[in-house]
Amino acid sequence: MHEQETKRANESRTLMTQLIFPLDTNHYDTMFGGKLMEYMDKVAAIAAMRHARKRVVTASTDSLDFLAPIRIGDVIEVEAFVSWTSRSSMEIYVSVTREHLYSGEREVTVTAFFTFVGLDEQGKPAPVPAVVPETEFERQLYDNAPERHALRKKRKQDRLGN
Repeated sequence: MHEQETKRANESRTLMTQLIFPLDTNHYDTMFGGKLMEYMDKVAAIAAMRHARKRVVTASTDSLDFLAPIRIGDVIEVEAFVSWTSRSSMEIYVSVTREHLYSGEREVTVTAFFTFVGLDEQGKPAPVPAVVPETEFERQLYDNAPERHALRKKRKQDRLGN
């Protein structure tokens, strides 16, 4: 199913830190959801490329759950790592934590799963290394991933009318 190679989930861990400015926000002075999704997709892509060491494309994004607003002056940390792999696809767990710099208050504001596919030189799906979870949280994500994978496949089939 997988190439012989395996990689630890931590090897793909990617972190982006951003200060939120007025141009990043909407008329409610909270961060544009689309801008945040762009950051999440970029960080997830980097994590996928670190894992596969090849070109990748976004295949899907599971529900983005916006748990709390991000405001002007907040700092966000967008973190991603490969949580599970199939033959050529990789599930990437992405979380966004906001920090109020004056109080030091931190909270997770968004979580999501992105799926990326590794590509060969011809742009066709190519095998990716298996991922090895090490922490309890990584193991929990890994153990539940086959169920999420099956739901993604069903959702795709339902949309294609198969």
